[in-house]
Amino acid sequence: MKKTILPFLGLLAFMSCKQEPKTVEPVVLWRPYNDSAEVAANADHENERMRYKFIQSKVLDKNEVFLPLYEEVSRFSEAKYEMMKALVLEQDIPSIQKSISEGKFSYEDLTRFYLHRIYKYELPNETTLNTIIALNPKVLEEARKLKPNATGEHPIYGMPILLKDNIGSEGMKTTAGAIALKDNVTNDAFIVKKLKEKGALILGKVNLSEWANFLCNCPNGQSAMGGQTLNPYGRRVFDTGGSSAGSGTSVAANYAVAAVGTETSGSILSPSSQNSVVGLKPTVGLLSRTGIVPISSTLDTPGPMTKNVTDNAILLDAMLGKDVEDPKSVEGYQGILSSYQQPAPLEKIRLGAIKGLMERDSIYRKTVQILRKGGIEIVEFTPPEVKRDGFLTLLNIDMKNDLPKYLETQTKDKQAVKVRSVEDVVRFNLQDTLVRIPYGQERFEGILADSTNAEKFTEIKEQLKHAGRRYFDTPMNQYGLDAVLSINNWHAGYAAMAEYPALTIPMGYKESGEPISLTFIGKPFEEAHLLRIGKTYENLNKVRKIPAAYAN
Repeated sequence: MKKTILPFLGLLAFMSCKQEPKTVEPVVLWRPYNDSAEVAANADHENERMRYKFIQSKVLDKNEVFLPLYEEVSRFSEAKYEMMKALVLEQDIPSIQKSISEGKFSYEDLTRFYLHRIYKYELPNETTLNTIIALNPKVLEEARKLKPNATGEHPIYGMPILLKDNIGSEGMKTTAGAIALKDNVTNDAFIVKKLKEKGALILGKVNLSEWANFLCNCPNGQSAMGGQTLNPYGRRVFDTGGSSAGSGTSVAANYAVAAVGTETSGSILSPSSQNSVVGLKPTVGLLSRTGIVPISSTLDTPGPMTKNVTDNAILLDAMLGKDVEDPKSVEGYQGILSSYQQPAPLEKIRLGAIKGLMERDSIYRKTVQILRKGGIEIVEFTPPEVKRDGFLTLLNIDMKNDLPKYLETQTKDKQAVKVRSVEDVVRFNLQDTLVRIPYGQERFEGILADSTNAEKFTEIKEQLKHAGRRYFDTPMNQYGLDAVLSINNWHAGYAAMAEYPALTIPMGYKESGEPISLTFIGKPFEEAHLLRIGKTYENLNKVRKIPAAYAN
């Protein structure tokens, strides 16, 4: 017996010696770099908010974001990518769905196409927009299950969508850009459930101005978690807008079919206009806010950000639904999905142009003339003066009350996320100010200092709402206007006070190349009509172009 065992043991020793595994070097897709030269180059930028202190995040390892899907993405051939470019880049959802139904590519191919672009541009430090903060590790698996000719499906079916990282989505953390929420595991937000029910693919999460731009007077698109998001039309040259900076930049660069942003006051309109995309801030209550990190339960709303009006209507419709957990939520309104197929007749549209803007901005003036020549009636007017006193107080008190409710009801792991209030976040940040709050946290400190009582708070809310509605209702009623025309997010504060919808659509580019947009502010819950007007305008003045550095 011993004679048999000994040779066998010797053979095992020989085999183990021969088969000793080789050391496998880990795949490294990205390495941190010294961003001091970029920071120095912006030290004298004419826009003080673009005088950055850092570009890359000090806490986000892009390898952790990009490695899980790397092997599958790397199998997507350059030949396939080149074949699909003309069929996908800048195309609207109906056109993409048509290509899929004709067998030109699959939903999985479409998802790989966008991932290919994300890896191509986001990993090199010289092209990164610092927009992707997380990728859904199961997105390709989910895409493979979709049928190319499924009947009766919503147009959003199979479309890869990116979410602002204050919107809850299972399988990815929801950080609001803050290190305090670095490990915040949540369920799907209500609007994400609606998207998934209709077959949309959640591709990943994008960066934002930390705490939706309510932490400090920081650069737009900056967060401790995600770093400094950059504008694809001019990295470190043009502002990204905020707070939905990642949503705007990623759509502009064609990293997904569309993205979802959120707005309290200007946070969809600003980055949409700065990145030459179509953004809709809906009437407060049209879309649920459950599962979204709040600033203000009075004014907050999510909204679609897309490359065209058609996709905006489709994405908006896909998120509709009454949410019993959101006291402002309403039943979905009819006609939104079909709005892009029924542009408003030119001769039946009457729009209000603000005299001060006509005198001040040549692109606005030229665009108004295009509308006039197209047959739309334009009334020039001067809006009434209204007070905005107490607006900051409204946000302060709402966030002081709303953030604890969110953390209590939406955060799954209370051990991983230890903060329970604004005060806790302030204390947490003070433990490492260089990494957690490089630009300070004066707005959060202002929340703690605000002692407005409940009675005064209610009074302020009512006064602001009345003032905002008077600002728009006065000219709308006097002149029978369908909408008021603004620029970018210039009148976003008034629209926020009124809780009215606003749709911004590209109207051109300045001599510098910086995008500029025309914003239509309409009546409450008339999004379908606003989108029809927007489609009519887009047909008259289709000016959006893909950023040159991201066109390939």
